[in-house]
Amino acid sequence: MTNGAGVAADFAAHFAAYVVIGNPIAHSKSPAIHARFAADTAQDMRYAHLLAPLDGFAATVQKFIAQGGRGANVTVPFKLEAYALANQLTTRAQAAGAVNTLIFDDGLILGDNTDGVGLVSDIVRNAGFDLAGKKILLLGAGGAARGVILPLLEQQPAQLTIANRTVAKAEELVQQFQQYCAQPGILSACSFADATQPFDLVINATSASLQAQLPPLAAGVFSPATLAYDMMYGSQPTVFMQFAAAQGAHVRDGLGMLVEQAAEAFFVWRGVRPHTDAVFAALRAQL
Repeated sequence: MTNGAGVAADFAAHFAAYVVIGNPIAHSKSPAIHARFAADTAQDMRYAHLLAPLDGFAATVQKFIAQGGRGANVTVPFKLEAYALANQLTTRAQAAGAVNTLIFDDGLILGDNTDGVGLVSDIVRNAGFDLAGKKILLLGAGGAARGVILPLLEQQPAQLTIANRTVAKAEELVQQFQQYCAQPGILSACSFADATQPFDLVINATSASLQAQLPPLAAGVFSPATLAYDMMYGSQPTVFMQFAAAQGAHVRDGLGMLVEQAAEAFFVWRGVRPHTDAVFAALRAQL
């Protein structure tokens, strides 16, 4: 498999070809994940890294399409450019305002976003945590948070509160996603300081864990019945997870979200839904 500005023409000539596009990209686990999915489902496909210049995302995509590419995952820093490049968007991509999955079909560039579905699948199926009727606190109002709001609302929680340092940004998301609420009052916004009551689920969608920092949270948002979910993952629990565990909460990192969003993209491309348990276990063992 190749890593660079282009994918060899014979890569796409003999197989259904897919890539993950980003900058940097060599670290991505997506090729290993999709290779396992393809093997397990007997799909005749190949998947590689594809490094795009910071000023050349669209040109890189068009070249890959010309070589016979069928689809792509998109990662940092190109999700907004992928959104702009797509000439058709799924409802969840429109809601997220960003695209992490592209489908190429006879001139069509369809943009999708599988991040939120990946999060919900990991929480509901893998963690066995039913979201219906639950009180959810979502930390952050950036792209990561935006991408999961619609799939969370589709699970019919009793309450979804978006907490952010700048409350106005959280309020903007409330206004945008109000139309997707089953009934009034489900979606609300607040500052970190104003979130003090216990929640059933607390999701950290901020980037604080990347800097080993903790969002300014009150300990009272956690209880022994709370699931504390950090979208980040690593070999050790994040600072957020450590803080939540100290309050008695159950904790989970975002590795399962990574695997499940990939499985959803695979399903979108190939029409086959792969099993994820073995891939998750293999990745966990490598951390």
